[in-house]
Amino acid sequence: MRRRRWRVAAGAAALAALAGAGVWSAADASGAPAVHREDRVLDMPGAKIDTSFFTTGSPSDKRPAVLIGHGFGGSKNEVRGQAEQLARDGYAVMTWSARGFGTSTGQIGLNDPQFEVKDVSRLIDWLAKRPEVRLDKAGDPRVGVTGVSYGGAISLLAAGYDQRVDAIAPEMTYWNLSDVFFPDGVYKKLWAGIFVSTAGGCQKFEPRICAMYNRVATAGQPDTEAEKLLESKSPSAVADRIKVPALIMQGQTDSLFPLGQADAMEKAIAANGAPVSVDWIAGGHDGGDSENGRTRARVTQWFDRYLKDDKGASTGPAFRVTRTGGVNTTDGSAQLRGASAGSYPGLGSGRRAIALTGRAQSFDNPPGGAPPAISAVPGLGSGLAGLSSLGAGLSLDFPGQYAAFDSAPLATGVHVTGSPTVKLTVKSSADQAVLFGKVYDVGPDGKQKVLPSQLVAPVRVDGAKDGKSVELTLPAVDHNVEAGHRLRLVVAATDLGFASPAAPATYTVSLDGGTLSVPTVPALRTASAGLAWWVWGLPLAGALIGAALLVTRRTHTPPADPELAEVPLQITDLTKKYAKSSDRYAVRDLSFRVEKGQVLGLLGPNGAGKTTTLRMLMGLIRPDGGEIRVFGHAIRPGSPVLSRVGAFVEGAGFLPHLSGRENLELYWAATGRPAGDSRIEEVLEIAGLGDALQRAVRTYSQGMRQRLAIAQAMLGMPDLLILDEPTNGLDPPQIREMRDVMIRYAQGGRTVIVSSHLLSEVEQSCTHLVVMDRGRLVQAGPVAEITGGSDTLLVTTAGPVPAAVVDKVAALPGIGSALHTDEGLLVRLDGATTTELIAELLRLDVQLTGVGPHRRLEDAFLTLIGGSA
Repeated sequence: MRRRRWRVAAGAAALAALAGAGVWSAADASGAPAVHREDRVLDMPGAKIDTSFFTTGSPSDKRPAVLIGHGFGGSKNEVRGQAEQLARDGYAVMTWSARGFGTSTGQIGLNDPQFEVKDVSRLIDWLAKRPEVRLDKAGDPRVGVTGVSYGGAISLLAAGYDQRVDAIAPEMTYWNLSDVFFPDGVYKKLWAGIFVSTAGGCQKFEPRICAMYNRVATAGQPDTEAEKLLESKSPSAVADRIKVPALIMQGQTDSLFPLGQADAMEKAIAANGAPVSVDWIAGGHDGGDSENGRTRARVTQWFDRYLKDDKGASTGPAFRVTRTGGVNTTDGSAQLRGASAGSYPGLGSGRRAIALTGRAQSFDNPPGGAPPAISAVPGLGSGLAGLSSLGAGLSLDFPGQYAAFDSAPLATGVHVTGSPTVKLTVKSSADQAVLFGKVYDVGPDGKQKVLPSQLVAPVRVDGAKDGKSVELTLPAVDHNVEAGHRLRLVVAATDLGFASPAAPATYTVSLDGGTLSVPTVPALRTASAGLAWWVWGLPLAGALIGAALLVTRRTHTPPADPELAEVPLQITDLTKKYAKSSDRYAVRDLSFRVEKGQVLGLLGPNGAGKTTTLRMLMGLIRPDGGEIRVFGHAIRPGSPVLSRVGAFVEGAGFLPHLSGRENLELYWAATGRPAGDSRIEEVLEIAGLGDALQRAVRTYSQGMRQRLAIAQAMLGMPDLLILDEPTNGLDPPQIREMRDVMIRYAQGGRTVIVSSHLLSEVEQSCTHLVVMDRGRLVQAGPVAEITGGSDTLLVTTAGPVPAAVVDKVAALPGIGSALHTDEGLLVRLDGATTTELIAELLRLDVQLTGVGPHRRLEDAFLTLIGGSA
């Protein structure tokens, strides 16, 4: 995140304060335009709404407007970052806290058309009067609306109730609240309770909503009045009136607002003739990766096309789904990749029939519906959904409470994209049955089973006493089932997230037709997998290096500077602008020098430009200005001098089935250099991996993977070693070991540059520091020099200082405090000089061995970078 200095625009703020508004400017030192923020509380019928308005540039520059709604339980503050970025991208942006949230007053109406939706129309009225906002006609601003969850629904509702809305981008939201909380007439009790508690209790809602919740929660099932109330507040109530371009982004790991809600949106809006794109993102309300960077960029492009009328802006594919492309071998996280198609396929495209076997099975609904089966668990879903995508996860069905029907092992794999369906015959000892259907992916051994995205589909079957045929539509998912795996349909009597009948009952379920209908989308084209670079890079390494050297030879390379032949690194006026920007800088006018034998710490807050600097140093990206010289040679992509540089910049990929040693040997072979030059034994001694080198990398802990990656960078014992955040993910003992690795490596005249946010480790392992902020150099020099200059002195003595003497020192004139520590006596001066302190200590018979300045690196760092920390 970019760091900013905030300053009050004094004159404007003083005037605006009289009108209940505050004006702020966000000045960005990277050169990006300053964002002006105006905070104002607007009077609405029955509520005061807290708003913020963001712009850049001159008020005379007309621009489209964007409204950003926040999620349930949040406030306008959670979307400020997106608002600032859209303002820099040329929009006038308004955020607000909805009724009952943040500092806005009023009661929560669940986006009631008479309250929250009319509030949005009043905000559009306000925008129409602003000089910065482009108008289509008097009182009609060019405006788009976006938001996540609760804020996503308000974008749909605003488009349905106010014809001035020109484009929308709802994310992870609902189409029909009745279907959300009462799917097929079954009460989603766990999420409903979370909604109420997140808001602060039932009393925070409109009285009729609170009464409805209490009534349904007590009964354990909805009534007609409750269904009609939620439907009246839903975008589906105005489905025929939403006729603007809509970018629909829905989460796959979402038991609250599943993919079926987005499917209903797309069908209705597309039927109205408006452009629609659908994007299934990896995360959701149950956790996972929400892909904020990608989705926000897509929202901006959508608005560029439909609000700015930029015909060159890409709106992306009509349908895109994020898929898991394997596991990152460095940190064990899921790797994501996209698959796309030219049209939205819906949830039932390209169906494939898969035979299921199994006799009719009877099972019980236990008294009170307990203990319940477990699928999604709101609050724990982040871990469960993530594990599910990788072949693990938590799901639990109690014996005697479910029926199961299996397929044969699949001869060929199938990628399920949409909602499977199955026909069943259901009998019940009671007139009504409540069942929960789910499909597991079962591994060849029969033990490993995965419930995709931890999703389950409830169904209420009325008139089941004499037997009834039903078609069960299962949750929409995107999941690849490999050849040799089986599909298992489970029909359970209970589920933790839903209300089951309290009365005990016996259900009998049998297959009706014997097949599971599975949707596929053959037209989907998947982007290349996010495999570790080893997998594809090693065979091409020689060719790429050769091509880079060839390009280098064809361009002008400055001659080597003999005066710098023994200097590991000298950077002069280095500058790099952000992509597609003429005035925003990642690194600007950076200059510093590193000598042999130094361990240099590169420090700075997030966004300071550290990694960009290291990437330019490695020749991975070209600077826009300035020069980098390594041992006197100017750095260009493929520069021969880079053979003297080893780097751990963005994490290494390893082949998990090979041992640590085999991975290192394979890497070195790919460089094309003689095996004897690897100096692998010296490297391994420094890295200290011991017997682990003979084990497969898949068995390594995160700390061992980090050390193996450092060992890879040290192969050949390069004269200059560059490490970017080498201690990420390590525990304290592992961090200490990594510190020792760096210190040992620098012995003998080699040089180490380490970028890290752990200041205490930098202070203990580095000899010199370079501090950056907003792309610029703040200070460079020895650690002792940068941490010096404090008004706190460290007094060392020949023996312990009695507590009574410490108290006397603290009471001396001009002394702020005195404290005994393991290091010695820490004395803070408050007017006295060092000479006066020494004289008083001698007078008190304190046997001094040394007096010097004392300041931790953390103190120095915070002082240097100020508000950026």
